[in-house]
Amino acid sequence: MTEQLIGWVAVDAGGTSTRTVVVDPTGRCLGYAVAGSGNPIAVGPEAAAASVAQSVRHALGEAEVPSARIRQVVLAMAGAGSTSVAPEIRHRLAGIGLDAPLVFESDLLATYFSGTHLPDGYAVVAGTGAGAIRVEDGRQVAVADGLGWLLGDEGSGFWIGQRVVRAALADLDGRGPSTALTPLMLARLGVPAPSDDGDRKPILAVVRALYASPPVRLADYAGLVFEVAGDRTADDILDEAAATLARTLTAVRSPTVSGPMVLGGGILGRGRQLADRLATAADAGEVHTVADGAVGVCVLTLRHAGTYVDTAVFQRLTTSLATLR
Repeated sequence: MTEQLIGWVAVDAGGTSTRTVVVDPTGRCLGYAVAGSGNPIAVGPEAAAASVAQSVRHALGEAEVPSARIRQVVLAMAGAGSTSVAPEIRHRLAGIGLDAPLVFESDLLATYFSGTHLPDGYAVVAGTGAGAIRVEDGRQVAVADGLGWLLGDEGSGFWIGQRVVRAALADLDGRGPSTALTPLMLARLGVPAPSDDGDRKPILAVVRALYASPPVRLADYAGLVFEVAGDRTADDILDEAAATLARTLTAVRSPTVSGPMVLGGGILGRGRQLADRLATAADAGEVHTVADGAVGVCVLTLRHAGTYVDTAVFQRLTTSLATLR
């Protein structure tokens, strides 16, 4: 790349991974990189900032754009960047020679703009966390949930994962029905199945392993509901998750906004089981499902750069980013 090229850095900091894109003012994506979790709630400010810096460094290297040519860094993060993580991120970016202004945006808004460039509509996100927003004139004007695993995030990966584990443990000790989730959970933990009805060793091994990890790591077991077919317990969990997310969406809906609904996050973006249930429960019209907020944070970055994102620019973004992934 020429030294004269001016670029912007767009960062989608998720609970599972951090995605960074280097983009030029026309909407052409020049570099892309992925690092670990960028969610400070899940992994702490230092680890989140380290992931951001790592992904930015690798994306700049792929784009062959010197850090001195970057005009701004736009970062989509849960909570739109807490006061505890912002200084750490600036420090880490300075450590790789990048001292451009840092702007925080909502991860929910980035998810919305990953599915559409239209200025009015809705987004529902279910990944490690969960929440819904209403977007008007390109701005996030109403939010529901997104309160973290302890106080909210209903329908999220944690919410589903906790129910998966509870159902499997209830199966093991006779409090609940038999479910195909149980052997999957045991296999994930490397715990042997019970040798007979009175064998509690597997239960105790599961409990020890799960209590040894941070509670939010229960989200790791959410994906098990997508690995079984025709299991009543798994279907009930998915139905309840869809109904819960539909209620969250209802909280932000307005009769004056009838734009598209964008579904995103690692849970809604995995297969069609939950996304289809939610679309039906929410009586949605135009629905877009996206894997992450990478395209959307690029849209937000271009808006900060003064670029009007129309259909052509949005298509350029999505196409050029797809070639880099």
